[in-house]
Amino acid sequence: MGKLIIQKLKKDLPDIRTNVPLKNHTTFRIGGPARFFFIAKTKENLIKAIQAANKNNLPFFILGHGSNLLVCDKGYDGLVIKLQFENCKLQEKSLYAEAGAKLANLVKLSLNRELTGLEWAAGIPGTIGGAIRGNAGAFKKAISDVIKKVEVLDSKNLRFKIYNLSDCKFGYRDSIFKQRKNLIILSAEIKLKIGDKNEIQKKIKEYLNWRRKNQPLNFPSAGSVFKNPKKNSAGKLIEKCGLKGKKIGKARISEKHGNFIVNLGGARARDVVNLIQLSKKKVKEKFKIELKEEIQYL
Repeated sequence: MGKLIIQKLKKDLPDIRTNVPLKNHTTFRIGGPARFFFIAKTKENLIKAIQAANKNNLPFFILGHGSNLLVCDKGYDGLVIKLQFENCKLQEKSLYAEAGAKLANLVKLSLNRELTGLEWAAGIPGTIGGAIRGNAGAFKKAISDVIKKVEVLDSKNLRFKIYNLSDCKFGYRDSIFKQRKNLIILSAEIKLKIGDKNEIQKKIKEYLNWRRKNQPLNFPSAGSVFKNPKKNSAGKLIEKCGLKGKKIGKARISEKHGNFIVNLGGARARDVVNLIQLSKKKVKEKFKIELKEEIQYL
């Protein structure tokens, strides 16, 4: 049966691979293999991959940079489609960016063109698609502040659609794209303002320095594990529960920042999940606050 499916898939997707370790495609460096793995370098590639998955009754998962993702130790018994269309260009005062474009590249491009509005994203390892999906933010700013419109593919009917800012239903670390899994982000138009290059550079440097000082950048992680509850810092609540530095297996709650769980080398997904459950339990017991994950599980 397995050989038959791969033969069928290879007809439509000659570059498809099998049993690809997903730990190599996430910033956590954790996770078992994808049964099938395909890199979509164009929108046409993406549509073909979805059609092939549907034809063979396979579940599929759209992967960006894997910076906000915890993949289970068993891996994924379906088709992982990694988006690798990364074109980004300037259009007057706005940037056009395809979903796979890295935030770091957009920050660099906006600096070179003396455009302000994306400085806060310096040091965030994800893609623009992932940032929009989870309404990524930092330093009291978010991607929703600069989005003009988003191009989307509906995986149910394979139709393209444009979502204006109000259609995106952005909330704190939330959007319509997070709520409706059938909406796949393809590209976005980002509206920025003309600024002073030295000021932009200065802000970027400040934010990067803050990250180096306050975040455990020397270990693989998925960034902030939990959303911040109203008027509270998830990291501070975890620290007040005495969990800073708590280790299970090869995973540890960072000694630098309570809302980061780091992979010390060879950590398993179950180690991370156990630390997540422990943090939620202790915070609820001590503060009657329910922590909610920002990271996504696969």
